[in-house]
Amino acid sequence: MISEEKLTAIKTVNLKKVYKLENGVKIEALKGVSIEIKKGEMVALMGPSGSGKSTLLHLIGGIDTPTYGDVYIDNSNIFKMKDKELAKFRNKNIGFVFQFHYLLPEFTALENVLIPTQFYNYRNNDKEKEAKELLIKLGLGDRLKHRPSQLSGGEQQRVAIARAIINEPKVILADEPTGNLDSNNTKIVMDILKNLNLESEVSIIIATHDNFVASYCDRIIRLKDGLVEN
Repeated sequence: MISEEKLTAIKTVNLKKVYKLENGVKIEALKGVSIEIKKGEMVALMGPSGSGKSTLLHLIGGIDTPTYGDVYIDNSNIFKMKDKELAKFRNKNIGFVFQFHYLLPEFTALENVLIPTQFYNYRNNDKEKEAKELLIKLGLGDRLKHRPSQLSGGEQQRVAIARAIINEPKVILADEPTGNLDSNNTKIVMDILKNLNLESEVSIIIATHDNFVASYCDRIIRLKDGLVEN
């Protein structure tokens, strides 16, 4: 029998984040957030602007550090790691998809997807083949050598998804991934994420304002004023 602990992919414990402004004013972005996400669970993070959604994602992903509290990914406390260890752990275990795709403009779609693999001693030919197959699967087989400026918004976001999953992460964090997309491309992107969730049992957290996006998820966690709403 698998223990309850091993089923937990993501856990935050009393997570707090305080930002200090130049004028000395303190902003409490998170006021003590404790959540658990199970392996293979797809969760929507919802709430009004300023509720702390992006801050929570950034802390879970190790992009920012908490003022207080802990984050566990696959039972590892990420803020007990040294900087280099955390960077390597994050690159291998966490995939990021943002509202703005952040593709490097001078690189092709294929080259952008391969960027996260450069931290590891993969055989280049193997990973390039995998990246090509991934882009083909995402409907971008004829866009491998195109640069971001030559791609539509929906195509750019699909490249960003391919980049996020090339290292087969255990967790995907998506911050308003469809915020700049029309309804057709929103459905395409969400179908991709849902299929990935079902096929690979990757745990996904999506920060969104969109009820259609949330409808793809197993459950919704609502934030308000830096706290989880009961």
